[in-house]
Amino acid sequence: MSRTLRCISPIDGSIAAERPIASFEETTAILDRARAQQAGWAARPLDERITLVRKGVARLGEMNDDVVPELARMMGRPVRYGGEFGGVNERASYMADIAEKALSPIVVEESGQFQRRIAREPHGLVMVIAPWNYPYMTAINSVAPALIAGNAVALKHATQTLLVGERMVRAFEEAGLPEGLFANLFLDHATSEALTSAGSFNFINFTGSVQAGQKIERAAAGTFTGLGLELGGKDPGYVMDDADVQAAADTLIDGAMFNSGQCCCGIERIYVAEPLFDAFVARAVEIVSGYKLGNPLNEDTTLGPMASKRFADEVRAQTEEAVAGGATALIDPELFPEDDGGTYLAPQILTNVTHEMRTMRDESFGPVVGIMPVKDDEQAISLMNDSEFGLTASLWTGDPERAAAIGARIETGTVFMNRADYLDPGLCWTGCKQTGRGGALSEIGYHNLTRPKSYHLKLV
Repeated sequence: MSRTLRCISPIDGSIAAERPIASFEETTAILDRARAQQAGWAARPLDERITLVRKGVARLGEMNDDVVPELARMMGRPVRYGGEFGGVNERASYMADIAEKALSPIVVEESGQFQRRIAREPHGLVMVIAPWNYPYMTAINSVAPALIAGNAVALKHATQTLLVGERMVRAFEEAGLPEGLFANLFLDHATSEALTSAGSFNFINFTGSVQAGQKIERAAAGTFTGLGLELGGKDPGYVMDDADVQAAADTLIDGAMFNSGQCCCGIERIYVAEPLFDAFVARAVEIVSGYKLGNPLNEDTTLGPMASKRFADEVRAQTEEAVAGGATALIDPELFPEDDGGTYLAPQILTNVTHEMRTMRDESFGPVVGIMPVKDDEQAISLMNDSEFGLTASLWTGDPERAAAIGARIETGTVFMNRADYLDPGLCWTGCKQTGRGGALSEIGYHNLTRPKSYHLKLV
């Protein structure tokens, strides 16, 4: 009997999409077709590969009127924000722009006696396992450069955004990509792990939870499959005593609440210099009190439901535990009557929090943020590093030297100054500690999606 994957809409609990799960044997046949296409694809001139990837991205953009409400139905992001194509296009375009330089050989010697160089060789078949919270943007981080570098790509999306991979493959094939080179997979966890254990892929890029990343590492053990893992986060913001309070609050609170707090690099804890604490908190409460929680298909909704009741319940539990432990909840729940105990969750700001509380320690991934006063940079650095995660940190000051000095001491993958919750395609997207390993985008992203191959040619 065939089994299916079902995407349950957070809007009303209806089935937003349903697809049959492929077996190990069916998937292997799909991957064999992708591998069969890969050698010819890698042999094509780089500029041809770049052109076809650009066309695939453009074709995806032409689908945006359908994509935006489709995403709202699948995972709850309000349609007023227009989907993800702006970020998709920015990242893919940048990677296309730098491809020639990033993939060029490193020439060590070119003389009458020797030619010595290090070339970049595609891995072969790259598996991309993408999350539901930004399903197009996280996928394109790997899909575009992997294809440009000459790889075949297999894409598996989370069940919560079941239709995204199907739509991406259709866009790229309609733009002229060889059929089968870029494959979408509908898999359950057991089959994914079995394929990984069988060495079915040459490289795997995964974005998701720490627990799932650990399972992938265990499944890949002994296969020597390359892994790129972007896992959990608990990203801090630090507002220093010379910061612009309003600008800091506007950006950090948006970074904490946008997409109902379901952002990989969302702000989950904020530390504010004591002299600015009251002003910052007042502005934060003003911002959040003005949100409109509701159906994401309505244009006036600014805060949609969380992707599932399970995720919302975890945020509720963390918040209730914090309040029971002495935290103060500053947002009046009466402002958000749509919070029904299900996927619709009112945003919350907590003060009087401590690092003994899960809301300041565990990943929340929802519309709640704790704010603490700090007496100086030393205390802020200590608190920012008091986490098992390390993806981004947002520093607010008018002094770039001070920010750089503090940034050098923070255990994180990216240091922001006077901005937050942004992925710059020119910089390596990476993390440390339990946030994972590897790096996407930038020239380093190409290095991770290829392997070095050395040539030592003696001229006789």
